[in-house]
Amino acid sequence: MPYNGNSIVRGKADFMKGQIIKDVIINKAASEKVARFFPWVYDNEILRCPQDIRRGELIKVCSPSGSFLGVGYINLKSTIAVRILSFVERPIDGAFLTEKISKAWERRQGLMRHTNACRVVHSEADDLSGLVVDYYNGYLSIQINTAGMENLRSGIISALERVIQPRGIYERSDARSRAKEGLDTTEGVLSGEIPDEIVVEEKGVRFCIRMRESQKTGFYLDQRRNREIVSSCVGEGFRVLDVFSNTGGFGIHAALRGAAAVTLVDVSSPALDLAAVNARLNGLKNVATAKADAFDYLDGAFKKGKRFDLIVLDPPSFTKTKSSRGGALKGYRRLMLAGLRLLKPEGYLAFFSCSHHISLEDLKRISLDAAEETDSRLEVVEHLFQDRDHPYMISIPQSFYLKGVLFRKSLP
Repeated sequence: MPYNGNSIVRGKADFMKGQIIKDVIINKAASEKVARFFPWVYDNEILRCPQDIRRGELIKVCSPSGSFLGVGYINLKSTIAVRILSFVERPIDGAFLTEKISKAWERRQGLMRHTNACRVVHSEADDLSGLVVDYYNGYLSIQINTAGMENLRSGIISALERVIQPRGIYERSDARSRAKEGLDTTEGVLSGEIPDEIVVEEKGVRFCIRMRESQKTGFYLDQRRNREIVSSCVGEGFRVLDVFSNTGGFGIHAALRGAAAVTLVDVSSPALDLAAVNARLNGLKNVATAKADAFDYLDGAFKKGKRFDLIVLDPPSFTKTKSSRGGALKGYRRLMLAGLRLLKPEGYLAFFSCSHHISLEDLKRISLDAAEETDSRLEVVEHLFQDRDHPYMISIPQSFYLKGVLFRKSLP
């Protein structure tokens, strides 16, 4: 039978209750990846697609031979043209959304014994590509970043209200992601009420969240585990430097572990204002803030003869694309060099990257070069990764993005 761009799925695989669902045929290489549960199909991997396809439309993904591979949605305006939501034939409806959100919420309950803030939905790692949902002490902050998820908006909100029963839902969708999808940026209260400030805790440490002012969805929840690990190195009298501190997550933890003095460095005044609030929330008086470019501060501190027992280097992503990877590596190398020059002998340094395009081995290679240039001897104390409410699916390499190394500058 010649291909006409449509299929009607009936019987056991009663997809969308007999509606006509358009077929999208992808090439062999993409088919092999999808068969291993990779959920993306790029625009140059599509062999055949109906001409009347709509942005964000639900489609059936098929191999060159016509075999079923998955159900997802399509947007030919995006480089990632197809995002698969299910690898079995089933309706993508309210029941589907409720099931996926329920499973994601259930998986986080073990973590919720130690905190009242977590990521509930981590996009494709929770089978909901294009959707991010964070929970903050009874309130939700969400990102709807793709055309396909935008089409499912009402079902998503209903499912979140049914499963989690939040006191309020706030949307802070990513402007850059939506622009790539041909969507306008949107932000605001979707349901309930959102207070100006929400206080959350992680193992007794308190942080204030301001959804309307914050970066991303509110707080860097992925660093939760690493904040605890890094702060466990703090000894009596430690001087701590938290660079790219945002609202002070690492520094606040270190101060509560007994650091004598903590300096938080960030270029954002609102972030540092909130960091000061967080210090007061935790009864701390030994936390200072410095509004400055990170590299300028590090160079200036070195010239002034300042030295630290613990340094945290947690920069924003220096690269979003593979093509800019070379420049990013230079930036990370410069950062590590500056950090090592300020680190005392026997001191600790945590060095992070949140870019998928920078590997753990890249960080260690950069660190080795910087150690040689500064005549430092580095011991790897621990490898650091995103916390478990930000799942890493081995079939989705892009879901492994946050990596870091905790070093100790040992004596020869």
